Amino acid sequence: MHIVVCVKQIQNPEIASALLRVDESTNKMRLAASVPPVMSPFDEQAVEAALRVREAHGDAADGIKITAITLGPETARQVLKAALSLGVDEGVLLSDPACQDGDSYSTALTLSRAVGKIGDVDLVITGRQAADFDAGVVGCGLAELLDIPAISFVRKVDVEGDVVRVERVIENGYEIQEAMLPALVTISHEFGPPRKASLRETMRAARKPITAWSVEDLDLEAGQVGVSGSRRVLERLFIPSSDIKCEFINGVTTEDMARELARRLHEANVL
Repeated sequence: MHIVVCVKQIQNPEIASALLRVDESTNKMRLAASVPPVMSPFDEQAVEAALRVREAHGDAADGIKITAITLGPETARQVLKAALSLGVDEGVLLSDPACQDGDSYSTALTLSRAVGKIGDVDLVITGRQAADFDAGVVGCGLAELLDIPAISFVRKVDVEGDVVRVERVIENGYEIQEAMLPALVTISHEFGPPRKASLRETMRAARKPITAWSVEDLDLEAGQVGVSGSRRVLERLFIPSSDIKCEFINGVTTEDMARELARRLHEANVL
């Protein structure tokens, strides 16, 4: 069995909002130099899901290969190294400048060609969404382009023979769904926390291969990918201005303060 897991490098979502910067001339978020980028947390869980599927096969686990793919700048190599240190076997980096800054469709198209180039992939695993723009479109779009079934918002994955069986999160619990392989699943945060890299796997990761592919390697043209191949136009990316005014309400009793609060809210046409 061959499992492909898609990962993305993003600005650390735990960064203080005061450090966020947007270059409105290019509609790009500028990474804070003091805070290194990280793998999207949902993608960390996708890696964990792939590793658990392999481990669940016991003695047959050695016959299961896991490949991580990322689309991003050269710095995105770091998230592949992070995946390798967790137990992934090899990485594929799509860092061609022509592929960068595309929309969800362009990204899914590029990833689909990479999966096709790998060949004989049984299961594709992605996070439910990237933790930067939270669109949640690439996973199912990738499945559509690969012409394979997709199951989203998954909290548990089991593979038995040619069937993937999952627990899919719904509003009041979960439902059990199945699909024939090859298939794609997107992992939700209900999957649980991912593992930490062990010293042994971290040392082994240095010897694992990372292959870089260009647009030409994927049989694509520059006009099909990145900004040129995007079907959505980003008009403006900005951080909304915040004009917050803090007022204190004084009073002898809570009733007095409540009445004063109600009066001010009426004056502001809130009530």
